Formats: sequence, structure tokens, C-alpha cells
Amino acid sequence: MELKNKDLISINDVSPDEINLILDTAVSMKEISSREIKKVPTLRGKTIVNLFYEASTRTRTSFEIAGKRLSADVINISARSSSVVKGETLEDTGRNLQAMNPDQIIVRHSCAGAPKILAEMLSASIVNAGDGSHEHPTQALLDAFTIREKKGVLEGLKVLIVGDITHSRVVRSNILLLLKMGAEVAVSGPRTMVPLFIESLGVSYVPDINDAVKDVDVIMMLRIQLERQGKTLFPTLREYSRFFGLNRDVLKNAKKDVLVMHPGPVNRGVEISPDVLSAPYTVILDQVENGVAVRMALMYLLTGKQ
Repeated sequence: MELKNKDLISINDVSPDEINLILDTAVSMKEISSREIKKVPTLRGKTIVNLFYEASTRTRTSFEIAGKRLSADVINISARSSSVVKGETLEDTGRNLQAMNPDQIIVRHSCAGAPKILAEMLSASIVNAGDGSHEHPTQALLDAFTIREKKGVLEGLKVLIVGDITHSRVVRSNILLLLKMGAEVAVSGPRTMVPLFIESLGVSYVPDINDAVKDVDVIMMLRIQLERQGKTLFPTLREYSRFFGLNRDVLKNAKKDVLVMHPGPVNRGVEISPDVLSAPYTVILDQVENGVAVRMALMYLLTGKQ
């Protein structure tokens, strides 16, 4: 089986079977990262461009390491150090990169739809590394990989997502993927940060986090997206932490084997208390590690098998 599309722009682009293919391939890729020499010649001769219009630590580094571990030539471009600062448009940037014949372009952009525009223009494989408040499909895939690794399955699990639901591209991709794979999803957060139509996506809204954590298998906390809100949607960080922060008192209502996740970066003491961050049931660093394996799998499936 192979992926039917040359690009990954949205979780809508992949079927449940294709998601399983990516996750199964990532299992093999993760083993490479545990070797003394963490490199295989799988993508030797391939060129991958990381085109990032937004700041990033985990995602950009993860894609770069993934490409290099597969022996691809990886080029990093940030907007601040490119011709974007001279007024070059996204279309012109894309066409100029295509003229150099890269095999894959990883795109992060503040505008929703930017990766899709490039995918429709260019012959290179395009991977969405986060576009505005739209989607972040590789984050959802690595989250699913981590959950399946720890729980054994995705189908039938109850997942709670807490925080800035309206402005999070991570939550959109995760909802699409988890529902597609047979999980049950609920969300919680300030009413000002949860879309009114959220139930139409097939998820439930529970306003009180103490009630929301009961009987769930996974708690996924989200970063407050202050850069996308335009205005403050809650009185103070202290009040947000009091009512929607995850701490040990809240977790008393949760299952003993619950997983705690966060896409990062974490605002310590706001979204999650420091003691919960260091607890054994918190798998944030596992998510980071698994991100490399999942992105290696995607690079292989989208470019290595062409």
C-alpha cells in the first residue's frame, strides 16, 4: 500500500488505512533513532526544503533531523533570512524553489491555506507543518503514534482536549484524526475560546475541567494562542490556570493510567503545573521523540517510494 496523494495538507487527505500505514512505518523508523549510527541511505539523492514563515523549535528541528537520518539533503529557509523581507510573494518563492528541483517542501505559514496553494502550483511534494489556525497534520499523526504506542489502540479511547480550541491548528487535526480512527473526543476550555459550532464536528463540550477529566484515557492540553487571538479572551493567566490548568488536584478525578500530552511549547504553571509536567504519566517528551519517527515515515512514503 502507498499514499495516494503526493502532499499532506490536511488529515482529510489520508484515509484510516493510510494513517495506519504511516504509524506502522514510523515504528520501523523509530528503531533507526536508537542505533549508535542514526542514519540510513533511504533518501540519498533526495532534496528536502524546510520553508518556515513562523518561528519553530520542535517542528523544524524534527523535520530536519528526520531528513538527515534518511540521508536526504536538507535545506532550511526562514522568512527572516529570505527574499520575503524584500517583498517576494509566496507564489514567487515557491516557483523559484521548484526551479531548483527539490523533492519535498515542508511549509509552515501564518496564513491558512498557504501549503495548499503551493501544492496546487508545484510538482514537489508539499507537507503542511502548520498553517495559521487551520491544521497541523504531522502533529496529530505523532500524537496518534504516541497514544497507540502507550495504549495499544486508538479505537474506543476517550480523549479530552483542553484549552484554546478556537485558535489551535493542533486541535483541528487531532479531532479529524481521532474521530476517523474511532476514538471519542471531548473538549474543555473557556467558552470564549471554544467555537459555538464545536458539537457539529462530532465532539462534546464540557465546561468544567474537573468533570471533563473523568473516565478519559488521554488528556491533551493546548497552548494559549495569544499571537492569534487579537484580544485577551480571559481576565488573567492566574484565573485561566485556576479554572483550566491541569494540576494534581484536577487529576484526582481522572483514571490512574491517564496520559497527559501537550504539543508544546508549554507555559509552565499556566496550562500544566510543574509537578504534573515531571510526572511519569506525562508523555510530552515521548511526543517530541516520536515526531522524528513519524516525519521520517512521511518523507519515505511521500518521496522515497516515488
